[in-house]
Amino acid sequence: MTEFTPFQSLLGGALIGLAAVLLMLVHGRVAGLSGIVSGAILGGRGARGWQIAFLSGAVAAPLIAAQLFGATIAFDSPAPLPLLVAGGVLVGIGVTIGNGCSSGHGVCGMARLSRRSIAATLIFMASTGLTLFVIRHIWGLA
Repeated sequence: MTEFTPFQSLLGGALIGLAAVLLMLVHGRVAGLSGIVSGAILGGRGARGWQIAFLSGAVAAPLIAAQLFGATIAFDSPAPLPLLVAGGVLVGIGVTIGNGCSSGHGVCGMARLSRRSIAATLIFMASTGLTLFVIRHIWGLA
């Protein structure tokens, strides 16, 4: 069971929205993490700087916040490592087929009222609900 954290969730959502707006204003780019990661790894010259900075900030910010506020970042998964790797591969395939990830479509695309992003986000959410149901109630893993 997860904790109910409305204030932290609201602040986190606001910060994600602010980061997406600032990235669009400063660089004219959509804050889709799959595109940022692939661009940082495979991208051409010139574009990699902001992508690496964005990803570094995404990793460093929670670590700095944990140090400043004494919070711990706990991660525990009942799923075995091979299942987590398989899930990551499936997400990578889905990101490729869907031309973007949940952050690009869900945060940025829906804010721009993109029909494609709204449809993609609805499919992401339905797939997530179905997957969770199967894993918890049919397979009994979590």
